[in-house]
Amino acid sequence: MQVVACPNCGAEVRFRSHAAVMAVCEYCRTGVLKDADTVRDLGKISAVLEDYSPIQLNTAGVLANRPFTVVGRIQLKYDAGMWNEWYLLFDDGANGWLGDASGQYTITTVREVEGELPAFDQVRAGNQYTIAGERFTAADVRTARCTGGEGELPFRVGEGWAAKVADLRFGTRFVTLDYSDAQLNNERPLVYTGMPVTLDGLRMQLLRDDDAIAATTGRYRGKLTALDCPSCGTAVSYLPGMTANLVCPACRAQLDAASPQVAVLQAGERVAAVKTTLALGAEGKLGNDKLTVIGVMRREDDEGTPWTEYLLYAPRAGFTWLVETEDGWQRSATLDEWPVWQGDTAKLNTTSYRKLYEYEAHVTFVAGAFNWRVQVGDRTRIAEFEQGQTNLSAEMTDEEMTWSRSKPVAFDQLQSWFGKGVDAGAARVPGTLKVGQRYRSAAKKLIIGLGIVNAIPLLANFGGSFGFVALAALALYLPATFLDGNDKE
Repeated sequence: MQVVACPNCGAEVRFRSHAAVMAVCEYCRTGVLKDADTVRDLGKISAVLEDYSPIQLNTAGVLANRPFTVVGRIQLKYDAGMWNEWYLLFDDGANGWLGDASGQYTITTVREVEGELPAFDQVRAGNQYTIAGERFTAADVRTARCTGGEGELPFRVGEGWAAKVADLRFGTRFVTLDYSDAQLNNERPLVYTGMPVTLDGLRMQLLRDDDAIAATTGRYRGKLTALDCPSCGTAVSYLPGMTANLVCPACRAQLDAASPQVAVLQAGERVAAVKTTLALGAEGKLGNDKLTVIGVMRREDDEGTPWTEYLLYAPRAGFTWLVETEDGWQRSATLDEWPVWQGDTAKLNTTSYRKLYEYEAHVTFVAGAFNWRVQVGDRTRIAEFEQGQTNLSAEMTDEEMTWSRSKPVAFDQLQSWFGKGVDAGAARVPGTLKVGQRYRSAAKKLIIGLGIVNAIPLLANFGGSFGFVALAALALYLPATFLDGNDKE
């Protein structure tokens, strides 16, 4: 460990990592540059936004039997949100980064690779690139601005410093190409390789608990709370530390919940509320998990077919989606392990999925809380694949690509989860069966089948056969009417 005096206030500044070239004085916020045997004042470094992350300086963990300690952090903001990058010092002297975004974590370490690498402005989400002899798919391309830092850092960070990064995926592995300094020096990007992780899997110690987070932020991380829209005063529910973008259900204003004081990003006009089968704030229960509908989004494809997507949150299970279409309901979750997409086939592990169709979708309505920036008019390219009753979906924009997996959910199951939270009178998307009609609909299909099976007896002996067929039809339809009446109640 090297200890130097802050050139601004004289306080001790510690360098534990030999790779660190600067540190932020914890007393006066001065950036201290370590240069040979001297130190230089880099000016004031903005304080990090006091967020809801459980990680802090000196948090320790273990990756593949290699202990590490968190020694620094930079906070990065881009047009769709904010995330933390924690600088790690391993006990063996190596270093790495722990990405921390909306409760999802990744660890990367730098890697030397040979061969040609794409330029930053050539990387497009969804395209494939060869890195160190392996094919990866670009998942995310973004330019972010550093809004604050603390502790030790392996490069100079100052006012206006921008991070230019591209994330690429293959299965559970990913690569980050960091062009931040390459753009200025006309050099190759730094290459980081890594994998998704969990805090439990890393056996993290010295994490901040819920009370410590609430003491500095005023709210508990991940516990549903509300704030008043500064545009119209309507209460908007959200999850502190988990959802950074809010859309007021009354005036359509976009709110940045990651700011110290929630700021109006875009004031909207007050519009009539859109009725949905599940309302914002509806609560349900799946097993031991309590589900809450925190966001509602309605989209249409390029042929005008609409569907509704509900973002659900459970404290232990995290985020999941319920999708309501004209064909029924599906439960969907984002994949950490990516399929291999080749032509009309996507292969996940050993299962191959057949491509159904590819189309463009756009957002027509949005309200509630989301963990990324979303607004009316956003357009996405979607490719869907099917194997049995399981579907895979790839969603792509110019900057980002994600994969999700979905399975059908029976309407009876939905009712068992949410009970009275299901609005039986809501205007559903076309083709969706309303409560109070499903048993009679099934009975009608059986009656039609009964008529087809008995067509010949009816023609041959109408008088003798009609009575039996009519009696059988009543035996099917009357109980169905009774059951639908119970559904309405």
